[in-house]
Amino acid sequence: MNKIIIWCSFIIFIAGCATTYQVKDYQQLYGSEQTKDRSIKQLPEEKISYSKQIKPILDARCIACHACYDAPCQLKLSSFSGLDRGGSKLPVYDGARLTPAPPTRLFIDATDTQQWRDKQFFPILNERQESAVANIDNSVLAQMLLLKRRYPLSIQGKLEEDQFRFNLNDKFECPSMNEYAKFSNQHPQWGMPYALPGLSLKQENTVLTWLEQGAKNDQQFHLSTAAKQAINQWESFFNAKSLKQQLVSRYIYEHLFIGHIHFKDHAGNQFYRLVRSKTPPGHAIEEIKTIRPYDDPQVTHFYYRLRPVLHTIADKTHFVYELSPQRRQRYEKLFFSNQFKVTQLPTYSPKIGANPLNTFAAIPNPIKYQFLLDDAQYFVSGFIKGPVCRGQLALNVIQDHFWVLFFNPIHDYQDIAKKYYAKNNQILYLPGKDGDQISLLGWTNYDAYAKDYLRKKSQFIQETFQKDGGFTLDNIWNGDGWNQNSALTVFRHFDSATVAQGLIGDIPKTAWIIDYPLFERIHYLLVAGFNVYGSAGHQLASRTYMDFLRRDGEYNLLRFLPRDQRLAIYNSWYQGLINGRMDTDLLNLDFKTAVQFTKIDSKTDFFTQVKTYLGKALVPSRWPEGCLQEACISLTDKIMYQLGQFKGKQISVLPELAFLRVEMNDSNDRVYSLIRNKDLSNVAYIIGENYRSVPKKDTLTIVPGFIGSYPNFFFSVAEQELSIFISDLKNAQTKEAKTEFYAQFGIRRNNPEIWEILDWFNAEHKKMRGLEAGLFDMNRYQNL
Repeated sequence: MNKIIIWCSFIIFIAGCATTYQVKDYQQLYGSEQTKDRSIKQLPEEKISYSKQIKPILDARCIACHACYDAPCQLKLSSFSGLDRGGSKLPVYDGARLTPAPPTRLFIDATDTQQWRDKQFFPILNERQESAVANIDNSVLAQMLLLKRRYPLSIQGKLEEDQFRFNLNDKFECPSMNEYAKFSNQHPQWGMPYALPGLSLKQENTVLTWLEQGAKNDQQFHLSTAAKQAINQWESFFNAKSLKQQLVSRYIYEHLFIGHIHFKDHAGNQFYRLVRSKTPPGHAIEEIKTIRPYDDPQVTHFYYRLRPVLHTIADKTHFVYELSPQRRQRYEKLFFSNQFKVTQLPTYSPKIGANPLNTFAAIPNPIKYQFLLDDAQYFVSGFIKGPVCRGQLALNVIQDHFWVLFFNPIHDYQDIAKKYYAKNNQILYLPGKDGDQISLLGWTNYDAYAKDYLRKKSQFIQETFQKDGGFTLDNIWNGDGWNQNSALTVFRHFDSATVAQGLIGDIPKTAWIIDYPLFERIHYLLVAGFNVYGSAGHQLASRTYMDFLRRDGEYNLLRFLPRDQRLAIYNSWYQGLINGRMDTDLLNLDFKTAVQFTKIDSKTDFFTQVKTYLGKALVPSRWPEGCLQEACISLTDKIMYQLGQFKGKQISVLPELAFLRVEMNDSNDRVYSLIRNKDLSNVAYIIGENYRSVPKKDTLTIVPGFIGSYPNFFFSVAEQELSIFISDLKNAQTKEAKTEFYAQFGIRRNNPEIWEILDWFNAEHKKMRGLEAGLFDMNRYQNL
């Protein structure tokens, strides 16, 4: 350890004396590059262990920014495979590309490091001659850590804006070792961790020593006996040979492929992905590398397999689906106690696969719908949260805060509806039908389909339900009296979002009521059919089509409200639109509602009735009703509840999502999520969100515990100063007052304590949410 400290100090001294940078000839110094097998079964005692010493450091300090598609330079440090793969100059997010980019999904699109080199990934570990000097001198990772040591952040005030790039749309600098000298000369402040305090000296020396020793990987993965048994049982189920089982397995796979599967009651934090493999159970998995789950597998026979997740769990990509004996019984009841028959399997052509109502027509709609409702939060998370990580294109189509309810499958007139879907099959096609070949103007065809569908759906509802007097509360799914997936809340944080059970916060501007075809089409538009590597045409078509799906859910809500108030409510959602931009003829203004209203504010009246109607299927409010002093859990909760009543300019100092740690006198610190909901005059356009923002109508939702994966800022306040914090927050109207507020109560990017408080938030998150929790991401942390 002493040798590495002395050697690195010498390098820093020499570099600090240099006035100009020199480009080294690494080929001449250390020979040619060649990938290395870094795995080692038996690590000598004196060597640094990746699994025990290095991985915990990377998890705590590095994957806060390097764990998803939005990781700078595609450098994913949540696993050794990502570390060894290295970085790339090729962007994942590119809204201007005319043709799709080759996918670069870790663990899927290449099976070894050399294949990643062939895909233009460069190493951050030394791949030249093996020596202690070369392992440091020729490692991007080592040099970035040393650069941070040479140029630590100033801890005074906030970081200088002209020295750093904080906009996610800014171009990344992704230097290989041959480019590092120029990079470090131009950007000396950009050592790693970027725009955050460096590692502790102990952490840094541990990592550098490990690199000096050759960066060996001693991590071993072994399945438990219980896991092997569960995998065998479930793979046998998914791969049964009957036509009915094959169709059901395909349906389940196309809905579960994106999430993390966990075996209920199994020990540990082990998750799996449901994949299609060329190899049968009992053999090593060879995952089929299609972009979409309904793409042609290009093999005669394939098998559904459960593939272990081998990376650290980041919250932004984590939503869990549990498999258990009870789940197996549920599948048997849903899919196999029903006597429907399957006489022919659908093909894997895009035209078929992109339309689930066509693909799975043999399975009765109520069965498929109930499958989705059973775990509605999971499936809504697929398109609201999802592993794409940056979803601005899709998420600027929704409001910052809204509620989601579902139609009751028992009252969905499925027999009539099935004939209606079959009759209108053509207009139910989604943009995924054209794969990635859709042109920039191709979205116009799908706009026409979507408008036609909404118009015909409006007519269908008028003809089918009007004779019964309109919708009642019974038309809303009540979770069968117990399932708390019955009502959900969505919070959008610009280009990310969160789904939570229950109706959280004040009554929002709008809400969706989702029916079966809407649920399926959203999933196949934004999850199963979406390609983050796709062309601008594909992404534009997906965004514009989602506009119609959102309206579909909103129209469903309006049909429950009084006829004479629908247009006014609708217009309040879509202010400032060009005439004709929205089709008011789709509102069913003549369609009666059977809901009884007693208050002038019908929307508030409706949701008050809904809360009573849902009963135990509604997650209880995290706040005691009204939060009177005698009812509140604590004085702290009472104060925080009052903060949640602030609006408009009173909350202008807050970012979209902040975590607040209240340091309690009894040391049982509390945490709250402060969610600023931006008011938008409408969400009908792709661009110009700032012009549609109405700050004076912004609201604040305070949630005890955690909401969101990407905190924009941390606050830490002593219990006795909480009232001062809230008063200063409300009064921070000027630039100077805001700066003082952040300095007094905030944890800025350059605050040496930021890592400690991030560790605390991650630990609390794990305590509160258990298997549902992942590590938070700092990519959106603001420089305030």
